[in-house]
Amino acid sequence: MPVKRPAPGDLEPIETAGRDELQALQLQRLKWSLQHAYDNVPHYRKSFDEKGVHPSDLKSLADLAKFPFTSKATLRDNYPFGLFAVPRERVARVHASSGTTGKPTVVGYTRNDIDHWADLVARSIRAAGGRPGDIVHVAYGYGLFTGGLGAHYGAERLGCTVIPVSGGQTEKQVQLITDFKPDIIMVTPSYMQVIIEEMRRQGQDPAACSLKVGIFGAEPWTEAMRREIERDAGIDAVDIYGLSEVMGPGVANECIETKDGPVIWEDHFYPEIIDPLTGEVLPDGSEGELVFTTLTKEALPVIRYRTRDLTRLLPPTARSMRRMGKIVGRSDDMLIIRGVNLFPTQIEEIVLQHEQLAGQYQLIVSREGLMDELEIRCEVAPQHLASADRSEITRWLQQRIKTLIGVSARVVVGDADSIERTLVGKARRVIDKRPR
Repeated sequence: MPVKRPAPGDLEPIETAGRDELQALQLQRLKWSLQHAYDNVPHYRKSFDEKGVHPSDLKSLADLAKFPFTSKATLRDNYPFGLFAVPRERVARVHASSGTTGKPTVVGYTRNDIDHWADLVARSIRAAGGRPGDIVHVAYGYGLFTGGLGAHYGAERLGCTVIPVSGGQTEKQVQLITDFKPDIIMVTPSYMQVIIEEMRRQGQDPAACSLKVGIFGAEPWTEAMRREIERDAGIDAVDIYGLSEVMGPGVANECIETKDGPVIWEDHFYPEIIDPLTGEVLPDGSEGELVFTTLTKEALPVIRYRTRDLTRLLPPTARSMRRMGKIVGRSDDMLIIRGVNLFPTQIEEIVLQHEQLAGQYQLIVSREGLMDELEIRCEVAPQHLASADRSEITRWLQQRIKTLIGVSARVVVGDADSIERTLVGKARRVIDKRPR
């Protein structure tokens, strides 16, 4: 599909800098970030010391491989503010991911961090074809989730007019798109498909609406989905990538003139690809697990954070910085349901909280129409078969899953041993029926 927006004109100097200049800046900032983490975060001081490394050991970018990894478990183990590298009084904002035991992963931002975040999302929107004065319809969720506010601040920083709709209320979404005539929409790609269907239900032609660009993230999506959305809505569909532990949306973004994978903003985030089993750093072009080290974060520096996303680092094209390929999967068992990250163990934690349920459970994921559907199967404990109120258990589970994880699910409460086991007695935890 032809690009509706012109290629960017004036870019930040770093976006067109030579590789040597970029790497010199990365090394300077990486030395600062390692020292900042070591001096101010007890976890990093302990983990560095245990591995026998010190920030002064970093003489080149390749030396980063000597340092220990950070994982999501690290954030949970240091809940809530144990990884903050500045006094709590300097933290201007806190975001968090969903947690099922009252302990989500918490991230903090200083005022400078928020400014950098806004700058990078503004850079991302501009790379996607956005311009000052554009109207941006933000349909990512607002609140502790980083998506809505991250997009909002970035669009304002670029000089756009923001419509902070948040998620849901599809009829209202269509009404506002019709009446306010935004140029850009920022939303998950699967929900964009729902909006397109609602437009058709109302007798509208989606391709005739005012939208010119869609900036889609928060879940993996295929080139086939890109082609379908671009055809149906008459827009340019561009990929944005981010994760709250590293910053939020705007860690990387595709350029509208190439649409060949999100450009990683390497002046703020240093990427590596590792073998997910051995932790060995792999050369560019190899498929492996994506790892990030923040270069400018003050409140929550993260060193070698294992994203679990499987992808490749690709050479620069539209900008001086490397790109990331499409995410082909995850090195763990995380599911993404309607843009929400979900681990089977989160369901296990909830199931085990109900005294009348056994510990067995199963997740059935399917796609009915345009949206992912989640069914949770569980079992009544044998000793409660006669007394259990299955309707009440169903309502309780649905409410807990919606409140703590953020997704709606169909719940089936079966008899003891109703979930199929393997030969060794284990349940098959996930059955994913979605088309690949």
